[in-house]
Amino acid sequence: MQDPYVYLILATTSLAGVAIIAVAALRGWNGWLDLKRAELVRHGQGDVGAPPSAAARIEVADLKERIRKLEAIAAGVDL
Repeated sequence: MQDPYVYLILATTSLAGVAIIAVAALRGWNGWLDLKRAELVRHGQGDVGAPPSAAARIEVADLKERIRKLEAIAAGVDL
């Protein structure tokens, strides 16, 4: 018959292994979240409530003007 301490050592070692794996997984998850946050900030999506820049507003106005002209051409209206 085996010594009862063998089961205690086996249980303790298993618990320590599971704890190490859990800590490593959580650190990896936090690192991945930090990476995604950095990507959002780098692409300018970090400040969702910020007003658009002047260049972006000019570009949108230019696109609206082009759409208006294309719609007029499609309707057969001379500008």
